[in-house]
Amino acid sequence: MKKLLFLFILLSLTGISCKEKQDGKPKIAVVISTLNNPWFVVLAESAVENARKLGYEAKIFDSQNNPATESDNFENLISSGFDAILFNPTDADGSIVNVLKAKEAGIPVFCMDREINADNAATSQILSDNYSGCVEIGVTFVKALNEKGNYAEILGLVGDNNTWARSGGFHSVVDKFPNLKMVAQQSGDFDRNKAMEVLETIMQAHPDIEAVFCGNDAMAMGAYQALQSAGKADKVKVFGFDGASDVIEKIKEKKIVATGMQYPKVMAKTAAQYADEYFKGKRDFPQRVPVEVELVTAANAGSYQ
Repeated sequence: MKKLLFLFILLSLTGISCKEKQDGKPKIAVVISTLNNPWFVVLAESAVENARKLGYEAKIFDSQNNPATESDNFENLISSGFDAILFNPTDADGSIVNVLKAKEAGIPVFCMDREINADNAATSQILSDNYSGCVEIGVTFVKALNEKGNYAEILGLVGDNNTWARSGGFHSVVDKFPNLKMVAQQSGDFDRNKAMEVLETIMQAHPDIEAVFCGNDAMAMGAYQALQSAGKADKVKVFGFDGASDVIEKIKEKKIVATGMQYPKVMAKTAAQYADEYFKGKRDFPQRVPVEVELVTAANAGSYQ
């Protein structure tokens, strides 16, 4: 009788985990830097959708742009028995330790959009070609300003490689024109409200700026909002990066000049497919997979949704 009672208790305690694995299908965790940005919501939902189409259970974990929360997410999903991670990191250096923890636990990690500064941690990293995309933005920027004028740059998260790849691509073109002068460069953390506040402060010190280059479209919308409030929306040219739908609409209306169209759905689908291939036995994956970025201006914005 005591043995039967012990067996009943044991089964009760382990019932949930047994249920999770009863169909024998692996589970996929989708860990996203933040869901406070529509672009990353698309990335997350696309990753889950593709994982489920392939027959796997999938769950989203929001790191809220906080490395500590990201670490908690990894601890949670590792202990919960997830079998693969589709990962959008919060920090190129700080996120390495989390990926290594997963690797030590035998869980493959496929980075999406944002990379980590390691070649021996993630199974593969599927990344937008940020640098080349912002070279094109730089060319458009120079032409729009007729090669002269003062401008500001609003950077993304300083710990994210995408921030510096985009800034680097932009400056590889713009810095060749001495009559284009950057009078301010500040971080907006890829956040719309933060970028609005940053540009408001910049305009107080530099009311004569003629353009602002923003490291993503959320910040471009924040910058545009600040310009609207200041009555300068028709005087200062705004440039973004991402291909967000609200910015595409503003480009169609000629209120924002240009953006770089990234493809989160392509990155999410590729990451899910790689996880599927891993479960089926494949181990040889490219460390970095570039995804092309396309320039969007008023001339072609009608072609994009």
